[in-house]
Amino acid sequence: MTIDLIFNGANLFVLPFWALIIFLPNWKVTRKIMESFIPFILLVAVYLYLLISSLTPESIAALSSSTLSDIAKFFGEESGAATGWVHFLVMDLFVGRWIYWEGQRTGVWTFHSIILCLFAGPLGLLSHILTSWISQNFLSNPKENTTSKSTVEGV
Repeated sequence: MTIDLIFNGANLFVLPFWALIIFLPNWKVTRKIMESFIPFILLVAVYLYLLISSLTPESIAALSSSTLSDIAKFFGEESGAATGWVHFLVMDLFVGRWIYWEGQRTGVWTFHSIILCLFAGPLGLLSHILTSWISQNFLSNPKENTTSKSTVEGV
């Protein structure tokens, strides 16, 4: 199997998960699929394969260095770039999944944060943190209102 095929396959593999949490977040099937860690285990296995297969004495020296130019040498190779990219795919999807579950739990709107996470993981995370803070401090939260209303009515 070539690195190009693994790279393209990993890119395609994550797309259905993103599509589900973006377009069908409240669907029972989406919730069931996103409960599973199996997609992450598979992606980490691909990452581990790429990492191990990209290790050479030169790449180990580059990765163990703390200089940007040495690390850039590792990522300058196709195998290193593919390894790094799959790392991004795993971590961005994991953070996107967390944002999805936080939105399900709290009722905070997550569409924009998940889209940002798909394209720029840290920005999606920051967006969700800010959206959650604004929602908690300035907007009414549907799930909190339901809980508060039930408590008040029960008194």
